[in-house]
Formats: sequence, structure tokens, C-alpha cells
Amino acid sequence: MAIQLQINDRSHTLELPAAMPLLWVLRNELGLLGTKFGCGVGLCGACTVHVDGTPQRACQLPVGQLHGRRIVTIEHIAQTGIGARLQQAWLRIDVMQCGYCQAGQLMSACALLARTPRPTESEIDAAMAGNLCRCACYHRIRSAIQLAANEAGEAAHVG
Repeated sequence: MAIQLQINDRSHTLELPAAMPLLWVLRNELGLLGTKFGCGVGLCGACTVHVDGTPQRACQLPVGQLHGRRIVTIEHIAQTGIGARLQQAWLRIDVMQCGYCQAGQLMSACALLARTPRPTESEIDAAMAGNLCRCACYHRIRSAIQLAANEAGEAAHVG
């Protein structure tokens, strides 16, 4: 079946089974390897992407349901102010250990700051609860999100 997908502001028409998970399309068909396979059942968050601005688990999304929807992957978030700030905060706080879960963590954090620019610690914890980190970097992840949110607030006051 011919399926048209809008991924990272590019249109793709692919001949695929409608039931194929988006994760396999991204990785195997399009070579977008930033979205990771974790658990395969939508529980760990490693495969998080944005669909129309909402974080979704790519391992659980059949591509047949995504026609006409805007999909954003980790490869594209640096193109946004929020994504660029978060990536810089991640580096400044030195969040990563193994790094495997970090693409999904960043995607969830971007969605959080897009809808809640100045989140509280409890709002951060709630938004990030579905993303697991086997290295237990949760405190540094929270700190990086707070740093990125604070830098956005400071920029708004300067201008």
C-alpha cells in the first residue's frame, strides 16, 4: 500500500504494509537511526517521536494511521528553539551515561516545554515518567529541563 508520510518537514511516499510500526519505517526504510528500539511494547520511551506535536511511541504506531500527520524525530529537534536549548542543556549538565534512552528523553522534554514553558518539578516528573533510563540519570534529566526552561525565560525578559 502506498503511504504518504510527513517526517521532519519532508514528504515521503512509501510502499508499505499499513500495519508496519513507524519505528521500522524510520530506521529501516528511511535510515533515521536516532529513534531507538527499546522494549517494543511502548513502555520504555526510547522510540518516542512527535506526531502533530504530541509525544508518541513509534514502536506502537502503525504507519497506516499516520497519513497526513506531521511526524518529528530526534534528527529534527535542533531546528526548533526548544530542541536546541534542551540539547545544549543536556551537554552542559552532562546528562548522558550510556545515552541509549536520550533521544526519547529529549523528545518528551521538547513536548513538555512546548506546552508548559516553565514546568514545576512535579510537572517534569509527570511528563517524563514514561521514559525509562537504565543508568538512572533522572536527576540530571530534570536539571537539564529546568535549565532549558530557565534560559527560555531569561531570553524572553531580555528582548
